[in-house]
Amino acid sequence: YVQEGFFGHMDVAIIEAVAIREDGSIVPSSAVGNNVEYMDAADRIIIEINEWQDLELEGMHDIYRMPMPGSRVPLPICNPGDRIGGTSIDVDPEKIVAIVHTDGPDRNAPFRPVDETSKAIAGHLLDFLDGEVHAGRLAYDRLILQNGVGNVPNAVLAGLEDSKFENITAYTEVIQDGMLDLIDSGKMSFASATSFCLSPDAAHRMNQEADRYRNHIVLRPQQVSNHPEVIRRLAPIGINGMIEADIYGNVNSTNVAGSKMMNGIGGSGDFTRNAYISSFVTPSVAKDGDISAIVPFASHIDHAEHDVKLIVTERGYADLRGLCPRDRVRKMIDIAAPEYRPLLEEYVEFASKSKAQHTPHDLTRAFEFHTRFLETGSMRK
Repeated sequence: YVQEGFFGHMDVAIIEAVAIREDGSIVPSSAVGNNVEYMDAADRIIIEINEWQDLELEGMHDIYRMPMPGSRVPLPICNPGDRIGGTSIDVDPEKIVAIVHTDGPDRNAPFRPVDETSKAIAGHLLDFLDGEVHAGRLAYDRLILQNGVGNVPNAVLAGLEDSKFENITAYTEVIQDGMLDLIDSGKMSFASATSFCLSPDAAHRMNQEADRYRNHIVLRPQQVSNHPEVIRRLAPIGINGMIEADIYGNVNSTNVAGSKMMNGIGGSGDFTRNAYISSFVTPSVAKDGDISAIVPFASHIDHAEHDVKLIVTERGYADLRGLCPRDRVRKMIDIAAPEYRPLLEEYVEFASKSKAQHTPHDLTRAFEFHTRFLETGSMRK
């Protein structure tokens, strides 16, 4: 949109960097994101030199300028560690109107400690991946991951520490604490992303040892890190969090009860549609059991049932591949919390009496879990 001028004229871009090279190019900090597009589009640029970020980040980046539609060529990335660009962003020096110095740390909250629920979710996901190895569709020495932002996806990475998988790599959007831990343990050899989302402790570790991590991490523009062509070629296992999923596999990532925004969709859509296996992980309940993560009909849909392959809770996993809607229902109810299974079965029985049988729904009751929650504070009857 920015490249095409959809948002109108861009006057000023404010860009964080760790350094400006003698040739005038910019060394990005712990995120590349859309900085290339913003700097190209803006009339004036303000560079914020963040001295809190370690100078050893220089060399970690891989900057590739995406041509406009009509002039694009295939991106020659066949492995997460392949580099296709330079390590800094070249910029017209006439555009730079100010350079501001700061030493402010990234404002990231710590991740929650791994609890029994997260361990169970990780265990079920590993059981699924083991099954894929035994079926000949994966290998223990070739696992490429995409991991979404959040406590549960981050905790799932901890489960890989004691798994049979070795030489794990990642082609993802954001690097979290769990990936640094996998790199430190030797389980993960390389990770590609567009930015970090680290707890304060992990961010400090990154700054202290940036020269070492530079051998295992590359940061790219978001148009490259989330490029469907590359994702489809590398075929990662996508692991993302969610708010809720319905009995047919539609996933809501963004809006509680359909309207109250909890977080943005981020890049999960790019990976859900193009990953080899697109999985979503979540505890089966929230708010001390008052909210079920499995509902009759998702109140907002970010990822349609056609793209969602696997859903995992602490109750098990639902492998939805190759199933018609009616056959997905049993698998989804089996991974719901026990107290909500009778309510889900009651809804299915009622909806199945309708004339439309391919995807049975009764629109007068499809959102009864949500309306009950809004009226009483609980989805329980």
